[in-house]
Amino acid sequence: MSYFHPLLCIVLGFATCWWLIPIIRRRALLGGDARRAGQFHHAHKSPVPRLGGIALAMAFVVVAAASLILAPSAGGTGRNCVVTVLGSLAMFGLGLWDDFRSLGGKVKLLGQILIASGIYFGGIQIELFKNPLTNTPLELGVFGYVATVLWLVTLTNVINLIDGIDGLAGGIGFMLMCLLAHVGMGVDLAFPTLLAAGVAAALLGFLYYNFPPAKIYMGDGGAYLIGSLIGILSILNSHKGSVAAALLAPMFALALPLLDVGLAIGRRVLKGLPIFRPDRKHIHHQLLDFGFSRERAVLVLYMISFFCLFLAFGVFWSQGRMLPLLLGFLVLAFVVAGRSCGFIREWFALGTRLAKSLALRRETRYALTLGQWLEMEAERRDSVFGLWQDYQFVVKKLGFSEVKLELPDGANTWSATGCDTSQLRRSRHELNGGAVVEFAADATVLPGKLFELLAELAAETWHKAASRWQELNQLPLNFASVTSPEALMHQRKITRPYAPTDTDWWTRVQRLGLPSAPTPS
Repeated sequence: MSYFHPLLCIVLGFATCWWLIPIIRRRALLGGDARRAGQFHHAHKSPVPRLGGIALAMAFVVVAAASLILAPSAGGTGRNCVVTVLGSLAMFGLGLWDDFRSLGGKVKLLGQILIASGIYFGGIQIELFKNPLTNTPLELGVFGYVATVLWLVTLTNVINLIDGIDGLAGGIGFMLMCLLAHVGMGVDLAFPTLLAAGVAAALLGFLYYNFPPAKIYMGDGGAYLIGSLIGILSILNSHKGSVAAALLAPMFALALPLLDVGLAIGRRVLKGLPIFRPDRKHIHHQLLDFGFSRERAVLVLYMISFFCLFLAFGVFWSQGRMLPLLLGFLVLAFVVAGRSCGFIREWFALGTRLAKSLALRRETRYALTLGQWLEMEAERRDSVFGLWQDYQFVVKKLGFSEVKLELPDGANTWSATGCDTSQLRRSRHELNGGAVVEFAADATVLPGKLFELLAELAAETWHKAASRWQELNQLPLNFASVTSPEALMHQRKITRPYAPTDTDWWTRVQRLGLPSAPTPS
């Protein structure tokens, strides 16, 4: 394989992605598909398209076609090339579907398992594990299916879970593709090498638009495509090299996101939250909370990932013989980084958190149950103000002393009877669509950690219920929004501390055929 072939794939991947992203972004913004609704955990409040994965998928198809032409396969490897392309595109399709309409964590996991199973039965399999220290091969047999599916599903979700700050998933994906291209050259596999090089170039073009402040996201579609492709190419490379080069090296390069995912799962288990529930407690979110700008936080994570990538190259070059030494360096680096950022204190407090986890889990289950009830009530309520009244019941049951909800047309406040509002602990959450919800509670009723957890769950509860109401009724999320003349008449009888400023409010009154009336006070 000459150097002209990978260079051509690099140019094709970069040019395709660079050319398509502005077109996709412009059409997404004009078509109103800038972002999927109902994402409580997203930090961006202004519309940012999440369809960048389409450009990555098109670049992937172009590079794959060029790779098949430049490196025609012989024998059974041609089947592997087809399975690689179809399996990666199937993962992309699943993620893209979720970008347009949320599928839920369980449905996505089932889809990923089915696609990974298809890849396994298509011939791309982890068949043996070679001990890098003794060079002793171990046939996996039927457990090879479990190992293959687990490997593909894990890498697919790892890339998706770290896609929470501008430029992070794209940058780490670029580093992994460079590693896989190098490994492919080392084991003399043309198709994986060309494909990895071309996709790395496509990710580089994507990063121009995704680096903070991001103009476009890769979305679940792009993350699933890159994650599954990393898993597939590493398995293909293992067929001609040692498992250290093909599997252990990518694991070292992915050490940071793997650690982040492990901490996220442990955190959610301790709190009794669903494992697939997104949150804003990842490592990159912690850096933002420490006062880092988005650009600086991404650069810090790039430096850590580059160090992990260097160790991954060391694993490959030594064929795994230096694995214990490199693993020790990796653990030491994470301990030093965690101590400098203040994470170590939380790790050492794990025993205390375990003791408190049972109480937290009970409170979490109660809050989630109330949230499900309010979301079902949103399907029955004919006004946003009526939904707000139901929400008051939820926050009262959770133990809050005061809640203030701000919508584009005004604000409403609920306070518990007899509480001293000057001595309350407070928390503020800004939601999509201009909504803001503020919580206050007595520290003796809701201590620090419990207050933070319940405030986050209560804010998400309102967000989900309000989004559901808006989705069903196709009306603006204002206190004055109603779906029937009866609801409007009932609402006008209720005294509430807000003054509508939405000029469309009285237009709706006239359209419903009701007489004009003074502005409610």
